[in-house]
Amino acid sequence: MSQPVIDLSAIGAVVFDTDGTVTDTARGHAAAWKHVFDGFLRGRSAPFDVREDYLRYVDGRPRLDGVRAFLASRGITAPEGAPDDEPDAPTVHGLGRAKEQLFMAQVKQHGVAAFPAAVALLHELRNRGARTAGVSASLHGRRLVAAAGVLHLFDTVVDGGDAALMNLPGKPDPALPLEAARRLGVSAGRTAVVESAPPGVEAGRKGGFALVIAVGPAGEGADLVVRDLGEPVVRGRVLPLSM
Repeated sequence: MSQPVIDLSAIGAVVFDTDGTVTDTARGHAAAWKHVFDGFLRGRSAPFDVREDYLRYVDGRPRLDGVRAFLASRGITAPEGAPDDEPDAPTVHGLGRAKEQLFMAQVKQHGVAAFPAAVALLHELRNRGARTAGVSASLHGRRLVAAAGVLHLFDTVVDGGDAALMNLPGKPDPALPLEAARRLGVSAGRTAVVESAPPGVEAGRKGGFALVIAVGPAGEGADLVVRDLGEPVVRGRVLPLSM
């Protein structure tokens, strides 16, 4: 098998989906979703699967879109409710708020870690002149990246708060990574995206990005699939005039 390569003679920027790719937050997100969904599903459907259901229906999507997508996969429709619904309300907004409260309580108690291989790759890219961005569907994406101590490794971060303000659709629509590339001043055709969930990989393909790298099992449709970010080799250097 050939070694995965990021060739900076053709790529000037890399956009990372931070959750589960740079920051070790995916397990916390999945555990919080399981707690919330299993309580809601009891007596209606099989429990939430922290691997298959999380990657396919929830990871990379805005929180409310994730609720809708997962419930639809089980043939369940819940009332939309309202943003001020209590966290125990059996509504889309209520389930979303319950998950958010549980996840942020975990973050407050345990903090946020960054994957060493991802940090090393970010340093290598920046040392070679590539621009970097982080994207996250989470409203707290920028806060989580900062808590992990890696905010300085990104030229820009586009999170769920930005998406809400700009009315950007969530993945698999490519709006978030395209906005990140726009802020970097690099075309999608010279930008790579790094994703860890099927909706993110699909967004990379739809957005016309030069290279789509999938980390982990969600690699269908990606140009490169790696087990972790210690695998890709960075070649070349981005010259300022080539941006």
